[in-house]
Amino acid sequence: MADFDLVLKGTLVLPDRIVEDGHIGVIGERIAVLGQGAMPSARESHDLGKALILPGAIDAQVHSLSQKDQEDFIWSTRSAAAGGVTTIVDMPYDEGDLVCSGDAVRRKIAHAGAQARIDFALYGTIDPEEGSARIPEMVEAGVAAFKFSTFGTDPKRFPRIPAALLADCFAAIAPTGLTAGVHNEDDEAVRAAIEKVKAAGITDYRAHGLSRPPLTELLATNQIYETGAATGCPAHVVHCSVGRGYDIARSYRAQGFRATIECCIHYLVLDEENDVRRLGGKAKINPPIRPRAEVEKLWRHVAEGNITLVSTDHVSWSENRKTNPDMLANSSGVPGLEVMVPLFIKSALERGVPLTRAAELMALNPARHFRLDHEKGALEVGKHADIAVLTPEAYVYDAAESGNNVVGWSPYNGIRLPWRVAATYNRGRKIYEDGKVLAAPGDGRFVRPPASLPLAGAIG
Repeated sequence: MADFDLVLKGTLVLPDRIVEDGHIGVIGERIAVLGQGAMPSARESHDLGKALILPGAIDAQVHSLSQKDQEDFIWSTRSAAAGGVTTIVDMPYDEGDLVCSGDAVRRKIAHAGAQARIDFALYGTIDPEEGSARIPEMVEAGVAAFKFSTFGTDPKRFPRIPAALLADCFAAIAPTGLTAGVHNEDDEAVRAAIEKVKAAGITDYRAHGLSRPPLTELLATNQIYETGAATGCPAHVVHCSVGRGYDIARSYRAQGFRATIECCIHYLVLDEENDVRRLGGKAKINPPIRPRAEVEKLWRHVAEGNITLVSTDHVSWSENRKTNPDMLANSSGVPGLEVMVPLFIKSALERGVPLTRAAELMALNPARHFRLDHEKGALEVGKHADIAVLTPEAYVYDAAESGNNVVGWSPYNGIRLPWRVAATYNRGRKIYEDGKVLAAPGDGRFVRPPASLPLAGAIG
């Protein structure tokens, strides 16, 4: 009789070490053993040779419903499965239904649950007109964190939260142990910079970076962390494009505050002078892609351990919303779920950054951050058997060719990647193999923090 349901053998990538000739044994949905050397008996076993075996990634920032009748969970979770991502945390800014109440959270759980091919957690937010009153009911409904913005993209779908109200929200969240994540761009400073760019008549690729210079980010970053310090709430900057932001986060942590910070994969891969110049609106993201010198600063922060999470900020805008010759007229955001893990592996290897960072920044730390680490985030006995297998076969990425994306464009098209996601397992079940998503809509599961959320042991 077999000892395990599934055994995989290869190079295990753990947050603290690499295990050559390692194996992982699964019983049911959970990891039952980690070992090295000869494989134990199993109902299904695979000796994967030199393949990398990583924990399934947890993408901390996904927008599945930003454009009505476009992507939805049916496609976002398909892209995720193909990219070695086994859990997504979806943002609350859904077109036509801001997730700002307990009822809205429950509606979204039901909606996503019927479509999701992988596991999912949810962010909640507030309607500025209602204030912080509904935060407790969203906690009860199961949100894993809250999201706010210091910049207003849209008064209904993506509203600015004024400073005093932001402090009220932080104070309401603090006792729950959840984190307050904030989009970090100062509204007044950005609007002044936009007017300056328009007055100068600049409409090409340069316009976006000039309309959101680094100072607009850094002013908001300091506000976010000071608000956290004043209220005792864990404060999180949801995306930072400049090295100085990570210095600020580190300084707050050194002072004893819970100050976490997230880097999106596009800030680690793309740059302004080459990629934004080439792609135009298809590389428009808030905050903007910065020059190559800034990209390399971010990699130094990766190597030094100053970055908490790496995510995609994934959104699949239809192509007509990303191709306006007037740079500022395009929608902001890019798809990335299918390619985040291979992109990080490629760039880390090129810079001599240990691959343990991949397991830490895209799995372990996100699980801890969202209080999901009782089940998720590591190749560890007792945790869900969420696994990504990458094989050493070089290929050129093409989002349309894969067939796993609702849009055929990507800012990463044409990049040569040395490692390919060959298989993905979610809770011990194979959901992707050799280019084909095997998971069906509804196979995913809503995951949430446990009811008790002690602050002890949280990262940051």
